[in-house]
Amino acid sequence: MTNDFEKKDKEEDIMNDLNGICDDCKKEDESVFQNLILIGFKICNSCRLSKTIFPI
Repeated sequence: MTNDFEKKDKEEDIMNDLNGICDDCKKEDESVFQNLILIGFKICNSCRLSKTIFPI
């Protein structure tokens, strides 16, 4: 019984990670998933570029 709840929670966590919403600007973008695979962060290309230019 408990395993079903734990499994459901894990599935929801995975779906939330793959939702395509940037952690910085909160906009939905296709590049978020690509950057998650490439660099391990959920950020869009715009935020990635701004973090590269202005790393503060």
